[in-house]
Amino acid sequence: MDSKEKKSAREAGAARHTRVNNVMLGFLERPALRWLCERMPSWVSSDMLTALGLIGALVVGAGYMLAKYNPLFIWLASFGLVINWFGDSLDGSLARHRHMERPKFGFFIDHTIDVIAELAIFGGLALSGYVNPALALLALAGYLMMSVFVYIYTFVSGEFRISYGGVGPTEMRVIVIISNALIFFIGKPVVDLGFIRFGLYDFILVGVIAMLFLTYIFMVITKAIELSRQESR
Repeated sequence: MDSKEKKSAREAGAARHTRVNNVMLGFLERPALRWLCERMPSWVSSDMLTALGLIGALVVGAGYMLAKYNPLFIWLASFGLVINWFGDSLDGSLARHRHMERPKFGFFIDHTIDVIAELAIFGGLALSGYVNPALALLALAGYLMMSVFVYIYTFVSGEFRISYGGVGPTEMRVIVIISNALIFFIGKPVVDLGFIRFGLYDFILVGVIAMLFLTYIFMVITKAIELSRQESR
């Protein structure tokens, strides 16, 4: 195999895939990302935006940890989510807009940093004093399980699905920001059932955990059946 053939083989094996992102807020997000890409200064690169997204996640984690001492830091966590959305949602969009995609590098770096970002966010939440730390770590486990599923399915099918049931990362950020506002304005109400005490954020987190785990189970089963039928033909 000569050098040209080797290069073609490497390109064929690159992380090229079909992106599926049918989110509820897509009708707002897609035009906003397009508008931002068209006006982004030439010196701003996709790599810079990826780094900014990670910084935003670190700000979220720090905001949650500091909120244990002063509830005002809840707003810092929400601001960090906005920074995270800006960097994480815009880095790939900018690369595609400028026709400067790097499929392998982009996929590898983006999703490796995603794991670090979620560890910072859920870790900060676990130390915030607003939720049961065990629930925060269980939510992190559910997120990582869904991430592993998405990456494996992308590899075997060539379809990179970002959203499920109309809910993607942007919708999750909005839910968290709304939850942050509720926590700030109404404090930390506790429901005492006698055998267990739950805070408001615990209830919200249990809902998120249930959604993550049920979605994971449903998608694994349905996609396994689908792939089995494809290879049985």
